[in-house]
Amino acid sequence: MEKVKKILIVEDEIALITALSDKLTNEGYDVIKAMDGKEGLKSAILERPDIVLLDINLPVMDGITMLKELRKDEFGKSVEVVMLTNFNEYKLLADALAQGAHDYIVKSDWKLEDIVKLVSDKLK
Repeated sequence: MEKVKKILIVEDEIALITALSDKLTNEGYDVIKAMDGKEGLKSAILERPDIVLLDINLPVMDGITMLKELRKDEFGKSVEVVMLTNFNEYKLLADALAQGAHDYIVKSDWKLEDIVKLVSDKLK
């Protein structure tokens, strides 16, 4: 039997984290949620997800800082990370990609189904 893939969503917009979580859970994934970067970092290291959906603008610890810290951990060096952002801030996205993010999504440009497809494609 195939192991259920685990997804960590680090997002402070309640409507979005709820919608993503519900959709991905319905698709058969095990979803872990965190509302800020510090909580997300702790969850990533403890839970060892297969992929992390990480918002850039977060309270407590922003997504770029969380990514930098995650990459210092043995597990975190290689986990797939997709950055989520509300806007096209290319400097921040370039920084995220330089820190080892695998992809990014501008939230306003994507539908929920597109995010689910991206996740399922990356987890194949």
